[in-house]
Amino acid sequence: MPYKKINPEAMILRDHLAYDRTQLAIERTLLAYIRTAIGLLAAGATLIAVFPENNLIQIAGIIILLTGFVVIAIGFYRFFAVRKHLQSVYEPNNQNTESQNPSTLE
Repeated sequence: MPYKKINPEAMILRDHLAYDRTQLAIERTLLAYIRTAIGLLAAGATLIAVFPENNLIQIAGIIILLTGFVVIAIGFYRFFAVRKHLQSVYEPNNQNTESQNPSTLE
């Protein structure tokens, strides 16, 4: 990674603000995933509730519901993966992660 040489103690104000902006951005992205998942879950539940006699629409509603659950799972996975990566790059007590994880060395 190009960030493996960052020393958190040597960061200036601009770097700390960039780190804060990045953390806020990943939180906004998680909220967008949650918002999308809620919309899919609501649409799927509505199709199932409004059209109980039509099997094709029931199947479509179930597929949309499952898609909503997949979207929220992907959102949380990405949030925690990016947050863990940011912490490994910027947090001073995680400086030894490079020697523990050889796949990040280039």
